[in-house]
Amino acid sequence: MKKLPRSVSQPEQLSFLEPPPFAPQWPTRGTLADKALGMLMDGQVFDHPDFECRTQSWRLGAVVFTLRTLGWPIETIEIPSPTESCADRVIALYRLDGKYTAQALAMNGRSHADHG
Repeated sequence: MKKLPRSVSQPEQLSFLEPPPFAPQWPTRGTLADKALGMLMDGQVFDHPDFECRTQSWRLGAVVFTLRTLGWPIETIEIPSPTESCADRVIALYRLDGKYTAQALAMNGRSHADHG
């Protein structure tokens, strides 16, 4: 699990519009989306190499897209990660705010241990 300095988390954007109601669909059990959601609901903040190490899949971007399509408000945190060949390299970390984990579990009568 990645440790983030406080300064890299992005504040919520202000909006004059009501956010859509939180009513996510659960991914199919055993899929990469299910595995990623389990990691997110466990409070993990992770990047592509973390996901690949856990799942042997390099498809994290597609998995995050799928979860967002299902209604999960996954945050992307971009952090500088320069290399010798690319000084302005940025990587993405993904997280799910704990309030959504609690809401989703309460809505579905599931315990935290049941999600993954």
